[in-house]
Amino acid sequence: MEFSSKLLENAVNEVSQLPGIGRRTALRLVLHLLRQSEDQTNQLSKALLDMRSSINFCQQCHNISDQLVCEICANPNRNQNTICVVEDIRDVLAIESTASYRGVYHVLGGKISPMDGIGPTDLNIQSLVNKVNEGKIKELIFALSSTMEGDTTNFYIYKQIQGEEVILSTIARGISVGDELEYTDEVTLGRSITNRVPFESSLKS
Repeated sequence: MEFSSKLLENAVNEVSQLPGIGRRTALRLVLHLLRQSEDQTNQLSKALLDMRSSINFCQQCHNISDQLVCEICANPNRNQNTICVVEDIRDVLAIESTASYRGVYHVLGGKISPMDGIGPTDLNIQSLVNKVNEGKIKELIFALSSTMEGDTTNFYIYKQIQGEEVILSTIARGISVGDELEYTDEVTLGRSITNRVPFESSLKS
């Protein structure tokens, strides 16, 4: 693809680096922006720059937040004694969209994957173990994707907190094995949260 403008080509190259965006789609998006008012493009640029420079990670759950503590953790109506353990922010958004869960979250920031060089120390696991050790948590809900990496991560955390007085449960397997949580429809995901099962039972299946 040959461009008549180096500025256009640079913009297309940058946009095409986004996941799921090829060069043709990137060109379509860039040309769309060119047809918009300069003020609208400036607003988009400012929103992206503000997000990149000012966004925080919640000190309590590691979720993305505007403040030091996210709105979910700061909400007095949420059950602070129940923690749903998820891989990343996309899973928080997926579960929140079901309106079936009123506890708080703990975002690991990934899953244990030796093939990808990701070990337990690369994730937010120790801070979760510390929360359990403090004795304030009544239930942990494992809500990682039902993949080998997700199951490995669940089991590792289970071994780290074994013996603590905390209920361990996992979302019901209405979600197909191998499916990513973020792509699961809201009804199925909501039922999986509501009908969660003891984690020890999942080890036998």
